[in-house]
Amino acid sequence: MNLFLDDYRTCPPGFTLARDVEECKLLLIEYDVNILSLDFDLGYGNPTGLDIASFIVNKQMYPNAIYLHTSSDAGRRAMYELLYMNKPDRTEVHNGPMPQELLEQIAQASRTKQ
Repeated sequence: MNLFLDDYRTCPPGFTLARDVEECKLLLIEYDVNILSLDFDLGYGNPTGLDIASFIVNKQMYPNAIYLHTSSDAGRRAMYELLYMNKPDRTEVHNGPMPQELLEQIAQASRTKQ
């Protein structure tokens, strides 16, 4: 499963959408996540993507790759530093969004499965 955490943006094809931190945690617990893409700001007063980054580190539940598609520079930096400093060797942490080419490959693969 590929997982996309965002309260506002449209979920890319080939991803499962989590609109909040609790939903994202449940999906991380229940499924083997290949790629995780995180937003930081999830609505005023709500937990943030940093809460998911902390959850991943504390539970050692790392996906294979993590991308940070947030528009918050401070949020991206905080999530990246926490995840990168604690990640296992098998996990890639990217300090930015997924490249368009990767999004297209994932979308194509999801269409093929249907």
